[in-house]
Amino acid sequence: MRTIWIYAAFVLGVPVIGGAIGLITLPGAWYAGLTKPWFTPPNWLFGPMWTTLYLLIGWVGARKWLHGGSVRLWWAQMALNFLWSPVFFGMQQPMAALVVIMAMWLVILGFIGREWRGDRLSAALFIPYLAWVSLATALNAGIVVLN
Repeated sequence: MRTIWIYAAFVLGVPVIGGAIGLITLPGAWYAGLTKPWFTPPNWLFGPMWTTLYLLIGWVGARKWLHGGSVRLWWAQMALNFLWSPVFFGMQQPMAALVVIMAMWLVILGFIGREWRGDRLSAALFIPYLAWVSLATALNAGIVVLN
């Protein structure tokens, strides 16, 4: 029963906290006025994509909590993830946000590398996250360059 509660806490908690941060730091007029790279996905895609990724991240977080592994890297990527929106949208600091997202990308890559042998499922579940953060990093960099 304890295992179920831990999975529930992570799988529900991560998307709820991520969603709350997203609602607090909605893009708004400032973001709408920025010049964006040609490869920027449509706005409607971000919500479903982050919800899906947060569910996967939460699942992996529960696995790390219960079974060990790269727990510190999991928490580090989560802290950086939750920091990015307030820096980019809240503070309207794309350059500082680029530093945050580049650090997050490195931590995610490090997590995948460290977990590949011991917990391949957790590592594999982070691959879509790494792909999306790669795109987000390129978008963030493009906004820095274009604005």
